[in-house]
Amino acid sequence: MNSRLVVTFTTLIVFLIAALAVPLGLFYASHRTNRLLLDRRADATRFAELADQSARDADHSALSAEIERYSELYGAAVRVLGRDRKVLAEAGRMTADTGAATRLALSGRTTEDLPVIGPLGPRTVLLAEPAGRDAQLSGVVLLQVRTDNARTDVALVWGALAVGALIALAYSVLAARRLARWILRPVTELDRTTRAIAEGHLDARAHPGNGPSELRRLEERFNAMADAVSGALERQRAFVADASHELRTPLTVLSLRLENLEPHLREEGSAEYEETLAELDRLALLVEDLLALARVEAGAVAATADTDLAPRLTGWREVYTARGLTLDVTIPAGASVPEPVARIADIALDNAQKFVPAGGKVAVTLDDGVLRIADDGPGLGEEERAEAQGRFWRSGSHANVPGSGLGLAIAAELARACGATLSLLPAHPHGLVVEVGLSSGRQNQSPQ
Repeated sequence: MNSRLVVTFTTLIVFLIAALAVPLGLFYASHRTNRLLLDRRADATRFAELADQSARDADHSALSAEIERYSELYGAAVRVLGRDRKVLAEAGRMTADTGAATRLALSGRTTEDLPVIGPLGPRTVLLAEPAGRDAQLSGVVLLQVRTDNARTDVALVWGALAVGALIALAYSVLAARRLARWILRPVTELDRTTRAIAEGHLDARAHPGNGPSELRRLEERFNAMADAVSGALERQRAFVADASHELRTPLTVLSLRLENLEPHLREEGSAEYEETLAELDRLALLVEDLLALARVEAGAVAATADTDLAPRLTGWREVYTARGLTLDVTIPAGASVPEPVARIADIALDNAQKFVPAGGKVAVTLDDGVLRIADDGPGLGEEERAEAQGRFWRSGSHANVPGSGLGLAIAAELARACGATLSLLPAHPHGLVVEVGLSSGRQNQSPQ
């Protein structure tokens, strides 16, 4: 948008400068042409008087000497014709077509205008002046003069106008750029702020400063809206965290009391008792996940602390062995990742051990700043992968598998908290790949 504004302003300025410079240049060219006409017409009038006097005296020697000196001095061509169009005196080489000018002068009229002189031409102009008094014409004076000086003057003035126009255009473009930046500064600030908010920095705000008053008010209203939305989100997170925290104690007490009731149950109620305990465990897991999600969204996760990945994977290998699964780990010795990334790995490995059937394999690799957890389980379809990071999302085929549907949502928030990227990709021939792209410089590797 900044470029479009600059181009628009520059185009208008170009038209304005052209509207001023072009008429001024043409006016000067016309003025210089008229000045040349007046100067040379005075000379032609003087030669006409000499020609008329020579015709009455029947002596053209003085006329010839005068036009010879004039031709040598100004480099002009002069020709004096009688009423019968015979040459009475001539000096210099006449190259122009004199027919129309001669007819004009024999009709008693003088040359009133000349072609407008420009830097490129015409190189010569022709003037005609009748000789004689009133209706008694004694001849015609034709004067062909060079326009070198006039063309030089016009070229200098046009060049000065062009230089001035370019300087004015340069300053105008500079002013247009500054004006465009001034106009768009609030828009640029809002773009920066919205990008920061989209990246998870909910405390980012626009800084009203220079710019049109309307856009400054827009910045202020945007900040007020952002404060309101941020406050609402914060209250929501606080509610979820408080509710989850407050529910933990009653759930724990309820679980203990149910366990204490087990000796007093009849045999026909054992099945329902077990189902009740399972639902209670599921509810406790849901509360724990909600509390974890609220903490991540509130920024309570340390994104800068690094942890050694190998010991955590060693613990998971025992879990996998107990379930008849193979955990293949390929990571550099001493590799460490941010704590949120390690927690994402825990979530991915926990999901994999739930959904991969016995005898399956899960591979964990860390290479070039990318952590990959790939399994050969049933995997997810394309639409399912697109929705899997939503809260409380569960695949229709996983309805009977324990879980809260918050694992990948928590993983997505953890990735955002440490500046990583979380992607769900298909494994071949089947399965799911959880890929975590670490931000630059966040993977550390100790020497072996």
